[in-house]
Amino acid sequence: MSRLVRPTDNRMIGGVCAALARRFGTSATTMRVIFLLSCLLPGPQFLLYVALWILLPSEDKARAAW
Repeated sequence: MSRLVRPTDNRMIGGVCAALARRFGTSATTMRVIFLLSCLLPGPQFLLYVALWILLPSEDKARAAW
């Protein structure tokens, strides 16, 4: 598994779904569909997305830190 960073390519909004897809070895489209379907359930999914957007470093910033 790779590090959990938001990629600079394949982003739609913040790159969170693309980062999770890369981490778990699935496609970004699959992860986006799973996220949209999870929004139909009660819970803080949108807040979790925003929190991950803020907390996950961008790939270019993570590369500069190494």
